[in-house]
Amino acid sequence: MTLTAAPLRLSTTSASFEAEFNARLHWSADADAAIEKVVADVLADVQKRGDAAVLEYTRRFDGLEAATVRDLELTQADFKEAFDSLPQAQRDALQAAAARVRSYHEAQKKASGESWTYRDADGTLLGQKVTPLDRVGIYVPGGKAAYPSSLLMNAIPAHVAGVGEIIMVVPTPAKGSVATGGSGAGASSKGERNVLVLAAAYVAGVTRAFTIGGAQAVAALAYGTETIPAVDKITGPGNAYVAAAKRRVFGTVGIDMIAGPSEILVLADGSTPPDWVAMDLFSQAEHDELAQSILLCPDAAYIDAVHASIDKLLPQMPRADIIVASLNGRGALIQTRDMEEACAISNRIAPEHLEVSSQEPHRWEPLLKHAGAIFLGAFTSESLGDYCAGPNHVLPTSGTARFSSPLGVYDFQKRSSLIEVSAQGAKVLGPIAAELAYGEGLQAHARAAEMRLESVPPSATE
Repeated sequence: MTLTAAPLRLSTTSASFEAEFNARLHWSADADAAIEKVVADVLADVQKRGDAAVLEYTRRFDGLEAATVRDLELTQADFKEAFDSLPQAQRDALQAAAARVRSYHEAQKKASGESWTYRDADGTLLGQKVTPLDRVGIYVPGGKAAYPSSLLMNAIPAHVAGVGEIIMVVPTPAKGSVATGGSGAGASSKGERNVLVLAAAYVAGVTRAFTIGGAQAVAALAYGTETIPAVDKITGPGNAYVAAAKRRVFGTVGIDMIAGPSEILVLADGSTPPDWVAMDLFSQAEHDELAQSILLCPDAAYIDAVHASIDKLLPQMPRADIIVASLNGRGALIQTRDMEEACAISNRIAPEHLEVSSQEPHRWEPLLKHAGAIFLGAFTSESLGDYCAGPNHVLPTSGTARFSSPLGVYDFQKRSSLIEVSAQGAKVLGPIAAELAYGEGLQAHARAAEMRLESVPPSATE
């Protein structure tokens, strides 16, 4: 049977545009009730029984038999062995990508991740102290769905931030397990280990790693077990069970975000080869059926050309069935009145990935306020950002770029305010604080400020 891609064709001049546009954008982050029930039970059980529960769920869901959780731990020697086993081209690519990601995040740390202080006229010191988190957990999809690039994007900024320990969890399901679509009756003690993921852990500086996944891995990282240390924050992508677990443990630990389906928005002026744009739309559509690919362009003939390229290139795609489902279910080709209107609609969408496929990308960039990452110019494909450009590819989705940022060094740091009030400063600030405190009915607050006005301790005059 021939697959046909029919993304929704819209025009902003149509009377029905708003209704059709809003319906196409809609995606619900509400979790399935059955998933929520399973996750709640797993989290509570791991919190109560620790290692024993982790072993039970790893056996049940991933088909891995292990006597202790330590038997599921990967070592630095495992990482090195995996790295050494790769072809030279893959080793070089991993190291080159890691170097660019590290360089970008080191610049990011210098620009936004340093402590600072100043003194005002009366000698009072004010500022901010930036310190890294002590320990973070990184969830990495494993088995057949393995993403070494995601490991680099999560571990390297944590390393650059100065995090003391980076604990990785990565499922390695046995063939025949629930995780791989089988019966769950596997007997392997190692499962399907992805060599590229282990090699990436070596390159990125992961401290410890355990071959566990799912809600039980999130629970172990959040609460700690006899073997797995509790972390301060959990980052990294996962399936619906992982997302539901991260949502539930937030507050006990920090999390990066609850990510929705992947998205790309191409803002085109008609100057880029249509095949390039079609393939860029495919690059997100191939992720899964709920991924969203949208083209905004004022040129109707160009939109026709891109659609023709979609039809021409689709049979070449190994994941054509997923691409078709994504484009037909959530994709859109939208004709706008002009590029200014296209930019305004882009801001409404606030996409995860935004390509400005134009001869004058810097003309339009100042008009673009909301996007996870902005890719400027025809040669800047989104896929370069996914792997090796340098900026982080963990990005806000589902319109959350209106208020959220890409994963970065700042996600692995915390900030403490620094305040050192001088004797003279206390005379200036004390009456202000006391007046406001009395107004709020908090007498102790007011008196604490006033006492600094009534007498000065000897050490303050020495």
